[in-house]
Order: sequence, then structure tokens, then C-alpha cells
Amino acid sequence: MAKAKKVSLILEDGTRFEGKSFGYDKSIAGEVVFYTAMTGYPESLTDPSYTGQILVSTYPMIGNYGVPTDLQKRGIFEHYESHKVHISGLIISDYSSEYSHWNAMKSLGDWLKEWEVPGLYDIDTRALTKILRDKGSMLGKIEFEDASVEFYDPNKENLIAIASTKEKAVYGEGDHKVVLIDCGVKNNIIRCLLDRNTTVIRVPWNYDFTNEEYDGVFISNGPGDPAMCDEVVANVAKVIEAGKPIMGICLGNQLLARAAGATTYKLKFGHRSHNQPVLLNGSDRCFITSQNHGYAIDNSTIPADWEPMFINVNDDTNEGIRHKSKPFFSTQFHPEASSGPVDTEYLFDEFIENIKKEKIKLQNNE
Repeated sequence: MAKAKKVSLILEDGTRFEGKSFGYDKSIAGEVVFYTAMTGYPESLTDPSYTGQILVSTYPMIGNYGVPTDLQKRGIFEHYESHKVHISGLIISDYSSEYSHWNAMKSLGDWLKEWEVPGLYDIDTRALTKILRDKGSMLGKIEFEDASVEFYDPNKENLIAIASTKEKAVYGEGDHKVVLIDCGVKNNIIRCLLDRNTTVIRVPWNYDFTNEEYDGVFISNGPGDPAMCDEVVANVAKVIEAGKPIMGICLGNQLLARAAGATTYKLKFGHRSHNQPVLLNGSDRCFITSQNHGYAIDNSTIPADWEPMFINVNDDTNEGIRHKSKPFFSTQFHPEASSGPVDTEYLFDEFIENIKKEKIKLQNNE
């Protein structure tokens, strides 16, 4: 490995960390957040929910298994969660320039350079994470010598509009037509739907699909503040009125809640990990889940005909909602994982069962 350039990470409170570059040499700014997953960096870096963020990995060594091949199946990348790297920058402790994996095609450093994303190593990520844990997610910037930049708050922008698809697309030829509202969707959500005999109709975040033919609606994950998505909320409210089955994930959970009449707020440092425990409401069933979000639903504002579906065991925050009598539900965590545990993937089956039941009702009424 060639001699690395020195580079600085500067937080908005003035804290400075000196490190070395292993990615693209470009000064950038964004929101500094940490995640605690031990594996899955190709999936995390291509997750659109990280748009505008400088990602800090708490796991000490990153890069040892390289980056997988960019194989496409069923119209989407098989090993990535989108078509590109979405993070603004990557901060790690120890970078492994040597990699070994049967499916690897390049190093993490080369991949970051390809997407013009800076990467820093030789950073004390434990000390950095303690700051973020105590003070909350902070603005920060990565600066190379003689290339300063201003701090930038991505949450002041409509990040959903940046991460969403720009045009309608159709995947699969299944029996169940599902409109997928793309707010920054992960590919594994599409895979999980296609595996369940669906035709997935992927539409931009602000596309009005409500007068078209569909059996159910899926609201995807995505970055940023749900309060900036009035168009999505308005369309979802129409679906609620029509009574068609709805499922949402992550940002989709927050958007469904806002369409129902609840409010959302920003968490101190969010949940970004593979090991978040959630409790199914009204039971003793606890699941270990994969999560990536910075906002949450205010449980006290959920309307009377709705209820929390899951609760986070660590901090009692909302992890999902459901309607008490109609086929609407959503989760704050990621049942599709990728990466992370797949304990809750059965929720996709429940969504499809809701669609089947509604179809039978329609047939009986004809």
C-alpha cells in the first residue's frame, strides 16, 4: 500500500481527529453517525438511508473481505443495496488493504475511489463514538490539506428526493401487484417481494399512483426527515382511505404514522446496528433486528385506532405501528436485513397474506 495522505476529521464542536486516507482524496462535509455492525459494509455503504452522512464503524478492522462482484439479477444488483455508494465518507480504525473472499473483485479503498468517497483510517473510533454517544450525532467534515470546506447539515435538505428513483420501473410478473414507494429503497426489499409472487411497481417518492391498479402498497426506507415528505403522506392517506393493504419499513414506518395523524422526532444518535432488540407488543416475543434510522414516531401521538406494533427494548422507542382492524402495519427496523439477522422476514409473508385476504373479499363482493 502506497504511503497514505494525512487527513483530518473535524466535528462541529471543534474536536479534531487526525487520520490517513484510503479512499478518494476529497474534502467533504455531512452528519457524522456511528454504526456497530461487525460485517456487511458493502450493504451498508450502498444503503440510500446513509445519504449525506459520514459513517463511523465501531468494528476495529474493515476491508478484509473486499467488495463483491457487481452481478445483476431480476433487474437489480445481487450483492449491493442500490446502484451506488451513498455515504459521504467512511471513518474506521484499521483498514485492511489485503482482502480475501471468494466473491471479492476489488478492495474497499479502490471502490471508494471509484465513487469519489473519502475514507479515513487510523482514527480512534472508540473515542469518536463516545463523543457521538454522549453529544448525539454531529455535523462534521473531512478535510485534506489546503482544501477546506464548510459544515453542511444534510437534514435541512429533502434527502428523499435525492435518494429516490427518478422514473417508474416494474420488476417481476407475479400475481400480486405491489406499488413500492421508493424513498431510498434497499434492493433486498425488492428481492423479498419478488420471492413472494409479486409484480413490484417501483415509483418515485412523489408519484401519485392512487388512481392506478394495485393490490397493496409498500413504503420503503430512506434518508432524512419524514416531515419533508408531504407528497408521500398525502398519497398514503388516500390508500388508508381506500383500505388497500400497506406495509412500511424504517422511513416508511414514520411516513405511515404521519399519514395516520401521528408525529415524528429526531433521535439523539439514532439506531444503526445489527443487534437492536425489539418486543412484539402484547407478547413476550423479542427479536434481534437490523436498523438504520435517525428519526422515530412519538408513541403518545398515535391515533386511537392504531397501536405500537413493536417497542425497542433498549430505549422504549417506537419500532412499528399497526391498525387495530385494517391491513396496515409498518416496522422501524429492517425485516429484510441485508446485512443483519433475518428473524423478522416473516412480516413480508403477513403483508402478502393481507393482500390475498383483501382479494378474496373483493371477489366475494362482486
